[in-house]
Amino acid sequence: MAIVPNISSDIAGPLGAIHLPRLWSKLLLSATGKLQDGYPECGGGFDQMVLDGLKVDRDAAVAYVKDNKPSYIQFENWIVEQRGGSIPAAEIEASNAAIRGYNHADDTRKEILAAAGRADDGSILDAVNLNNLDDWTELHNAVTG
Repeated sequence: MAIVPNISSDIAGPLGAIHLPRLWSKLLLSATGKLQDGYPECGGGFDQMVLDGLKVDRDAAVAYVKDNKPSYIQFENWIVEQRGGSIPAAEIEASNAAIRGYNHADDTRKEILAAAGRADDGSILDAVNLNNLDDWTELHNAVTG
């Protein structure tokens, strides 16, 4: 059974890095053949942004999850180990700010809102909330469709 990832990009684990739990969930779902079609295991948007922000190699992170299927805490610990045992708070804060500050292109916003049945009144511009709506729409469609 395919699963729609429903951890918001604005959620952080103990490390404090937002989107990292979502990335882990997508990598784990993909590694076990359960990621809903249409979701990249590690895309070029927020997935790459959090890895770049934490200065962790994408291919290494994907391989670690595929090979080990770690719990979230094991994944987070592995991320920190890649940085020699600690990540400066300023780097985590900068990564979080970049993710929270990102807005989708107008056409992407319009598409997500239309699929969700919400008017594009200009009140939702940020990609975090738009992605939440997209996930919830996809979950609804997968369960009821």
